[in-house]
Amino acid sequence: MEVGKMASNTKKSIQFMLISTFAFACMNVIVKYLENVSAYQIVFFRSISSFVFTFTYLLKNRIPILGNNKKWLILRGLVGVTSMTLFFMSIKYLSVGTAVSLRYLAPIFAGIFAVLFLKEKIWPLQWLFFVMAFIGVLVLKGFDSQINTTGLLFVLIAAITSGLVFIIINKIGTSEHPVVVVNYFMAIATLTGLALSINNWVNPVGFEWVLLFSLGVFGYFGQVFMTKAFQTGKTDQIAPIKYAEVVFTVIFGLLLFDEIYSIWSLLGITLIIGSLILNILYKSRKNK
Repeated sequence: MEVGKMASNTKKSIQFMLISTFAFACMNVIVKYLENVSAYQIVFFRSISSFVFTFTYLLKNRIPILGNNKKWLILRGLVGVTSMTLFFMSIKYLSVGTAVSLRYLAPIFAGIFAVLFLKEKIWPLQWLFFVMAFIGVLVLKGFDSQINTTGLLFVLIAAITSGLVFIIINKIGTSEHPVVVVNYFMAIATLTGLALSINNWVNPVGFEWVLLFSLGVFGYFGQVFMTKAFQTGKTDQIAPIKYAEVVFTVIFGLLLFDEIYSIWSLLGITLIIGSLILNILYKSRKNK
């Protein structure tokens, strides 16, 4: 009976994660489609839509909005909005699948930051996986003439700052409700996006309004279903499925934007995502 329940939970958690990755892929594609809208404006609409959800949730459940660790919460928001903005900017220069793949280098930078700031241990084989991922980046840049240097720089800094977010969240720990952390991020991102987009504002036309506000909806539900997946399943079984976002995004890029991925692009993406999945599986095995 217990085995059947575990199997049911695993199946459900996989479904949750696939829904999450599909939602994030939809968000990525919308950002790519809105090429005439500045990244700052996209950050604003992406954030304000999610902020409505998080703020309403906190009010409804009477959870203190300001939290306890205000300095860390503000820092998480500032670093997070930096990462988000640079990632959206990179999509303007790179194929959407490539941008998403490179952003997934964030766990590697998080691991390096964890060694430097949290004194955590990384096993030798993990360093090999990290090197494999960076070789994937070199393959993308060195052999694929389609890779734009500006876009590559933006997404790499986005990955570094995203890795730093992981460390900040670790420092915050369980002292804050998860929605409080996200609410700070969305509030700061909304204000930052609005301030930076004032001089670059482009009035959306027709259906673009729907697409802009849907960014926050897809982002919110992507977060919700990802959280549900980790709550109902084992991390080592669920975490690798998150990389299905790359697969969905590449397919969307092929179908909607006629993006072409050379053999070098696919090899580089495979090296990056493959090494990260191996790292997750190896780390979970060592921690048992």
